[in-house]
Amino acid sequence: MILLNSKKRLLNSTIVLISGIIIFILGLGSTGLVDETPPLFAAAARAMSESGDWITPKVNGMFRFDKPPLIYWLMGFFYSLPKNEIWDSFGTLSARLPSALGSLFLMLMIGDTLFCWPQKSDRQFLTPIVASLSFALSPLIIIWSRTAVSDALFTGTLGISLLLFWRRMASENNNQCISAWVFLGFAILTKGPVAFVLALLTISSFLFSQKNWKTLLCKINPNKGFLITILVSVPWYILELIKEGKPFWDNFFGYHNFQRYTSVVNNHAEPFWFFLYMMILASLPFTPFLYHGIFKAFNDFLKSSKQSCNVTETLYTYSLCWLASVLIFFSLSATKLPSYWLPAIPAAAILISNSFINLKNSSKSYLYLWIFNILILFGVSMSFFFSNNWLSSINDPEMPNLASELITTGIIFKAKLFFSSFTLLAIILFSLKSKNILIYLQILLLIGQSFLMSPIRKLADTSRQLPLRNISKLILDIREGRETLAMIGIRKPSLHYYSRQIIFYEPNTEEGLINLSERLNNDRRENYEDQPDYEYKSLLVVIDELSSRRKQWSKINHQKLGKFGIYNLWRIQKSDLNKYSKLLVNSGYKSDWKNRKVEKF
Repeated sequence: MILLNSKKRLLNSTIVLISGIIIFILGLGSTGLVDETPPLFAAAARAMSESGDWITPKVNGMFRFDKPPLIYWLMGFFYSLPKNEIWDSFGTLSARLPSALGSLFLMLMIGDTLFCWPQKSDRQFLTPIVASLSFALSPLIIIWSRTAVSDALFTGTLGISLLLFWRRMASENNNQCISAWVFLGFAILTKGPVAFVLALLTISSFLFSQKNWKTLLCKINPNKGFLITILVSVPWYILELIKEGKPFWDNFFGYHNFQRYTSVVNNHAEPFWFFLYMMILASLPFTPFLYHGIFKAFNDFLKSSKQSCNVTETLYTYSLCWLASVLIFFSLSATKLPSYWLPAIPAAAILISNSFINLKNSSKSYLYLWIFNILILFGVSMSFFFSNNWLSSINDPEMPNLASELITTGIIFKAKLFFSSFTLLAIILFSLKSKNILIYLQILLLIGQSFLMSPIRKLADTSRQLPLRNISKLILDIREGRETLAMIGIRKPSLHYYSRQIIFYEPNTEEGLINLSERLNNDRRENYEDQPDYEYKSLLVVIDELSSRRKQWSKINHQKLGKFGIYNLWRIQKSDLNKYSKLLVNSGYKSDWKNRKVEKF
């Protein structure tokens, strides 16, 4: 029996692994980085790998204290592998792998946890697959797991830690609780103290619902475990504080943690109920089953708070506490971003599997939930059939021909075909009263996301990133005498990533022109690879089409060197730049670069 279960467990994990590879890994490095945050992570990681400074993240010659170093270390590790520039020509596979692997390992952990503790289910083999796919097929997880930022890695490390805590409490053996605390340390090294806060809220609220909470608390050994987490996560913070002092303290703890939570940063102000919207969006198209799973778990929560229950059957109660902790904590935050909901999605996926094992085809809940779900699928399908009504409203200056390209490349037609087939299959399975309709639709969605997402990613890359890669190559070919480089108007950090040059970013306003003139004389910086000659007679300017028509820029004498997409490359004499800057100053305009945190990375 043990051998049989081992074989089934291995088969179950293999199915989950293959599904995860399809969703997260295939084609991961086939497109360029998407502006504007991913190139900052990738550039900082590559700089660590090539400069040998693995302590302080730097981008464009400036400190980047946005996030702790684990994401940079993992990216940097892949950048350091032999022949990286050959097997990762865009540099995007190395940058995206930490996010993809974080989600893949968490997906495996979700499946394995539900296989080993099937929660009173007679579907031990299918339920882990449903839960894993519910996580991996979340629209937010699909996007962020293939993006070179820290959110997916944070979700992975924190999610694995929380599942390991529950597994230890549910286990009957007396093994030491070490790995859960180690992964919590990794989570703190990925995103900061918020990892500890979310873990504390989740575990505390769960223990509060359990009669035998003292026994469960002893199982995870918080005294020894907390020390392990400190040893894993704190040394870098101490080293960085000693090395960089006040700038690190003010930027990382002051701005990126305290100020982000207590005040609105970068105009990311949303209403208190913002994450209720995210909860709906993140579990589409199976959101009705999330709410059904929450309702069932809440009933279990009420029962467990009144009477003792077997801890091995409390995973859904634990997941409810997990989801509620993320919801409450980030709803209280002044700054709200869609990515803040990612740590709750593993819990939401487990709760969807709760609905899967509780639904019976003869119940009213089964009928109502599937009717509601089919209506959602029908609405999505109809939106593509009437795409002409919303395609005309797309107005992206970086992709002016996006609407027509979506049609000519066949993406809209593929979406119509897929979602209409998807809806039709759902109706057929519903009419047949299939008990496994959910997993059948998940499998179709698994196939369909590869069918649709690959051409969408390639179209976006061709329209938005290919021009920047081409203009970066041109810069490297025609740069004279270590000329300084500036980008005017649209701000694209990927230009720095692809060109590896120090770049001055300024708006296309009158103040932006004055700023650039002054900064070339006062804001001088360099990095491990690029040491611009600030005394050289000319500079290179990348300027978008709209900005190039602005009066103050169009009047400057310039040599046109090339154009890709909406971007022009000019060579401007510094004497001409300084002359127009003085004219603008005499007209009453003033620089403002000293009064703002320029290019805050």
